[in-house]
Amino acid sequence: MARPTAGDRLARLLAVVPWLVEHPGVALTEVVDRFGISPKELVADLETLSMVGVYPYTPDMLVEATVEDGEVWVRYTEWFDRPLQLTPGEALALVVAGRGLLAAPGAEEDGALARGLDKLEEALRHRGVASVDVDLGEAAPGVVPVLRQAVEEHRSVELDHWSVDQDQVITRTVDPYAVAAESGHWYLRAFDHLRGEERVFRLDRTRAVRPLEQHFEAPPRSDDVRVYEPSPDDPRVTLDLPADARWVVEAHPHESAEVHDDGSVRVVLPVSSTRWLAGLLLRLGPRAVVVSSTGGLDVQGLRQDAADRVLRRHRR
Repeated sequence: MARPTAGDRLARLLAVVPWLVEHPGVALTEVVDRFGISPKELVADLETLSMVGVYPYTPDMLVEATVEDGEVWVRYTEWFDRPLQLTPGEALALVVAGRGLLAAPGAEEDGALARGLDKLEEALRHRGVASVDVDLGEAAPGVVPVLRQAVEEHRSVELDHWSVDQDQVITRTVDPYAVAAESGHWYLRAFDHLRGEERVFRLDRTRAVRPLEQHFEAPPRSDDVRVYEPSPDDPRVTLDLPADARWVVEAHPHESAEVHDDGSVRVVLPVSSTRWLAGLLLRLGPRAVVVSSTGGLDVQGLRQDAADRVLRRHRR
């Protein structure tokens, strides 16, 4: 499994830091439980945070982040009290990014970040921007809140979920362990009674959810959501990508990524489904050069079939 990327750590820090500032001296154990990270990851993030500041990067211009006697302290410098001068475009980008961060596990819906974004949106409305709607892929109104409640109550639910592989909606009973947003989509980690195994469901493919009367006992540390866990039997594909397509490495699990001097990268990707690979190749277009593949994958055939399907739909 690929190590967390710099983007993963940054997103986590941006969600954790405002909460820590509002809760000075909070117990380290409470932080790791709330945000679903290990103590080692938290300490590493705080060490990185302590190097954040502004020129000339003297101690009084750096964020203070410490762990003392099992308690976590994060303090801003006076520089952060200065008002920012943002253009409407900069403010809008900040609101969109901030709303996405509020979906991170452990983020407070009414915390400092949320209140700051509300004020920023109000300022934008005075500048003619009517509203800001950040879509994180919720399939239907109420799906995420109902599932979060079921996770809290350890209550089984019935899902009407569209299966990509079978191209149809299947009703199944699941024990929901965790709900989280990642890379612009909502995901549910649950035990699937139909398959008899744990699975991760993308919630923009969920048509409806119905709580059941039965309850379940969640396994230890079940609050983690890993969108895809590669297995040794999954096919692999090796791609050569230009520098402007390195977002693939940041956005998808990978086994290795070799960055060249010109910024291009050779990446080995485990393939969770052929539909996923076909969609990725369509998005990349001719910028992705297929070097090799395993598991009998006909990568060029997948790419051509996907392109033909898109062309037929466009003509219709």
